[in-house]
Amino acid sequence: MWHGEYRDPRLVEVHDAEHPWGWEDDFFMRVLADRMTPRVLDLGCGTGRLAIAMAAAGHEVTAVDPARACLDAARRRAGAARVRWIEGSFETLPPRSFDAAFLTGHVAELLVTDEEWSGALHALRDALIVDGRLVLDSRDPAARPWRHWDRAGTERPIVLSDGSTVVAWTEGVPAADESTVSVVHHYLFPDGLELTSTAVHRFRDEDTLRDSLRAAGFRVDQLYGGWSREPAGLSDDGELIVIAIAEPRMSP
Repeated sequence: MWHGEYRDPRLVEVHDAEHPWGWEDDFFMRVLADRMTPRVLDLGCGTGRLAIAMAAAGHEVTAVDPARACLDAARRRAGAARVRWIEGSFETLPPRSFDAAFLTGHVAELLVTDEEWSGALHALRDALIVDGRLVLDSRDPAARPWRHWDRAGTERPIVLSDGSTVVAWTEGVPAADESTVSVVHHYLFPDGLELTSTAVHRFRDEDTLRDSLRAAGFRVDQLYGGWSREPAGLSDDGELIVIAIAEPRMSP
């Protein structure tokens, strides 16, 4: 499931340089503050930017990621000692241990098959208390973001901490039905070295997200199309941002 994650320390550094704190992080912190949420799970935490901020705000944070290079970078960040870091994925989650769970940074798209997606949602439901919240983001397939995923549309410079510049671009090839897109990220370093990171992304529409969450024991409480809480389909952000509530398990 996690084949698109950055596992090379050089790519981790590039990723961090390209993705500083942004409005999506502000959104998640506001959502976190909407309710009393002592225990928080950040699944697919990457290099821990959001997890450390949540811990600094007073929450007990467990951050889980399968990419060791990302976790190594996370542990080197200021404030990292406040977070419990776990190398793993949704199979490692303890039951009934969290008041909220976050699946951010479009990690949901990397759960490609129906079996992976359902398994992750059921594991997250089991990891949450009743009425706990699951917060996730995924790109809206109606916006067809992959239309611009070629070198001409995505080439950009990324300045690293030492002042050197990496030239990056993204190429995406959608499946015939456009439900999945095969993606290759290219990174050209100043010395001529080119590294790539590959992934397959699964794009689920609003109805599919709602149905799969319901089947896993969640009730969709809020669903937005942008980081300013616009309705789905009415934002240039092209997102599907979901806040779902863990419902009581039905007795057999």
